[in-house]
Amino acid sequence: MLRTGIVGLPNVGKSTLFNALTCAKNAQSANYPFCTIEPNVGVVVVPDERLEILKNLCKCKEIIPTTIEFVDIAGLVKGASKGEGLGNQFLHNIREVDAIIQVVRCFDDENTIHVAGRVNPLDDIVIINTELALADMSSVEKRIVRIAKQVKSGDKEAVLEDKVLKKLMELLSEGTFINIKDCFEGDELQIVKQLNLMSTKPVIYAANVSEFDLKEGNEYTKAVENYAKAHNAEVVIISARIEEELAELSPDEAKEYLNDLGIEDSGINRMIKAVYNLLDLRTFITAGEKEVHAWTIPAGAKAPQAAGVIHTDFEKGFIRAEITPYEDFVACGSYAACKDKGLTRIEGKDYEIQDGDLVHFRFAV
Repeated sequence: MLRTGIVGLPNVGKSTLFNALTCAKNAQSANYPFCTIEPNVGVVVVPDERLEILKNLCKCKEIIPTTIEFVDIAGLVKGASKGEGLGNQFLHNIREVDAIIQVVRCFDDENTIHVAGRVNPLDDIVIINTELALADMSSVEKRIVRIAKQVKSGDKEAVLEDKVLKKLMELLSEGTFINIKDCFEGDELQIVKQLNLMSTKPVIYAANVSEFDLKEGNEYTKAVENYAKAHNAEVVIISARIEEELAELSPDEAKEYLNDLGIEDSGINRMIKAVYNLLDLRTFITAGEKEVHAWTIPAGAKAPQAAGVIHTDFEKGFIRAEITPYEDFVACGSYAACKDKGLTRIEGKDYEIQDGDLVHFRFAV
């Protein structure tokens, strides 16, 4: 399952956002640093309005949406890479996630303590990014020492890895997240991925604002947006407190509340969509009389790989895939009508599954 870590300095709204994401109160939220010690974990449904439409058309009883696991990780402070605060524990937890949502405080409130005594989102970003980079540099340095003898003996794989590690040291010294696809390729890229460095994970900056700045943002969010643009990252403006309130309302009440605020979609939905976009993920669907089931795949996944997401036997024994585009199915109302009109296609192992494809796999074990 896809895992996304929610990180940030203490008291920026991480746990409040987590509560909203999981529609639960199982993540404690309080006005003091290190309120979160052990990471809270919650499984969150990825919103997809297509599933309910398909359920009605197929007249099935169950919807199984795709999900993301969110991990609320302890607040980090300056010096975490050397063990300050809960540094070592924080760093271990964040290494285990696929993507990072960095919550950045973009609101003034004298009743909510800031760990540094002032609100400056860029300073907060720099503190976290620097600590992650310093911890990663320590890991890379140890690896360089570990393979030194192999490098000296002329081992080709070790020589290449040493080259990659030293390039990483240069990049990490800049103290920002690294887009590895822009810096490495081929075998180099595989070496970097195996290191599982925190500074190479995809990041979204969640600019946490008050309800008054949710629609237009403020000077803090503009600074975060400029920083993110310069570093090829994404930004979602969100009010964690508002999202927590929305989570307690019925769908109709939540929609009315959002309309009153002049907002079309909740920040959580926008954030989940941003995670999918950041990780370049797609959704295909299996739909029939029993259930409508959404499945997550990376962009560019071919039919056998997608089949393997359902069951490894499907990939091993893949024969073909029957593909019906979602829009065509909705327009026609049934598989039979789509087949009559020639809208359902038979595709082989080289077909790249598209977002929204309704798929029926044929396989032999």
